[in-house]
Amino acid sequence: MKQTEKTNTTRRDFLRTGALAAAGSFFIVPRHVLGKGYIAPSDKLNIAGIGVAGKGFSDVNNAFNNGANNVVALCDVDWNHAKEQFEKHPKAKRYKDFREMLDKEGKGIDAVTVSTADHTHAVAGMAAMQLGKHVYLQKPLTHNIYETRLLTEAARKYKVVTQMGNQGASHPDQNQMIKWLSDGVIGTVHTVHVWTNRPVWPQGIPVPQPSGQVPDTLDWDLWLGPATKVGYTPAYHPFKWRGWWNFGTGALGDMGCHLIDPPFRVLGLGYPTEVEASVGSVFVKDWNAEYIPEGCPPSSHVQLKFPATAKNKSAVIMTWSDGGIRPFRPEAVPADAELSEPGGANGVYMIGEKGVMICGAYGANPKVFLNNGEKMEHKSEPVKAPEWGHNLAWQQACKAGFNSKEHKALTSSFDYAGPLTETVLMGNLAIRSYDIRVAKTTGQGFNYPGRKKLLWDGTNMKITNFDEANQFVKREYHNGWKLS
Repeated sequence: MKQTEKTNTTRRDFLRTGALAAAGSFFIVPRHVLGKGYIAPSDKLNIAGIGVAGKGFSDVNNAFNNGANNVVALCDVDWNHAKEQFEKHPKAKRYKDFREMLDKEGKGIDAVTVSTADHTHAVAGMAAMQLGKHVYLQKPLTHNIYETRLLTEAARKYKVVTQMGNQGASHPDQNQMIKWLSDGVIGTVHTVHVWTNRPVWPQGIPVPQPSGQVPDTLDWDLWLGPATKVGYTPAYHPFKWRGWWNFGTGALGDMGCHLIDPPFRVLGLGYPTEVEASVGSVFVKDWNAEYIPEGCPPSSHVQLKFPATAKNKSAVIMTWSDGGIRPFRPEAVPADAELSEPGGANGVYMIGEKGVMICGAYGANPKVFLNNGEKMEHKSEPVKAPEWGHNLAWQQACKAGFNSKEHKALTSSFDYAGPLTETVLMGNLAIRSYDIRVAKTTGQGFNYPGRKKLLWDGTNMKITNFDEANQFVKREYHNGWKLS
């Protein structure tokens, strides 16, 4: 199933130089001879998609790039859900199992997009990388911290070009925020607040019950993959899986990589050293809160601490709020000032000694409010490429190769996206630890030992002061699946 290093190197060289066809001795005619706009076959990537509906629809078609590359294979466990994608690329081979697709089509595939539900990100991404395929993998990189660390290391081991699908990482407005910080405009940052209106799907509700016949177009066992086996219900597929730990990563997994990315990048943050959480409760009757360990809470509030960095000479306290809970305005932000997005649905405050820097999701529309009353605003430049060229930059790096300047210039290769995703998932570890109940009911209610600050050893992926929390660092794989 694996290609040899010789095969991988030959294919990369072939794509990079465009000098010879892979089989035989005929020469590729230079594109300037064939006419302006013509793309020689040697300059095209052969793309395969895993999970090709929903966000996968745009991921595959951004990689297709209006014919600049070939879409040769498409894989989705639900062929009704993927129907529009299949019709758009009628010549692409169709599969339900990505393992079968990679086995049968692997030699002809250069790069893979992975846009499945969170719980199958790692197994699909790893399988592609082990065959030497470049990977564009949707955010969050994986379902848990252990998987993220394995994929980050695998990208280096197999020397493949990688990019996580947090497209705001390529938003040019982030460069303006980096400049404001380096110029000392707001001084050293000590506090960051991040918030979102997610979840925008049912969350904090009782566990859905199986609801009958699996649709003929859906392979439910393949959709479950390594997750705990449960019965089919449309309350999980195709979108509402996000609120259930068996499959999703909640509001943090949905928006954390978009919103935490700007302060993570601007301040040069790495692994947090500690994390603490509190969550919203659902009361089914007076004084009786419903505890649903299988599902994400209706809202959560998380605090992470980061050490000082080369870019920012102060430790940073970052708070995350979801469920529509927004932090109050810092003193420097006027009472009637517009925030980063209409209605302030999503946003970031970076609070420094001299003022506050604000942006929305993806780092868009940054502003500065200084303590002296001065305001600075940056107007975004129109960008023609979809999603600020995030997928396009990945394509160019795939053609240039692993050691190329194009690869090093990517804004969310796994070397960067890995630590970012681990930070996001650290919040979920604290949320899940919050409701661990190890004591029996007493006259005084439950004992919640998880309601404490968790101390994190990032190098060794371990909570050092509450061992029970470490069960959430990784997951048990089911149904014969494994990750190695």
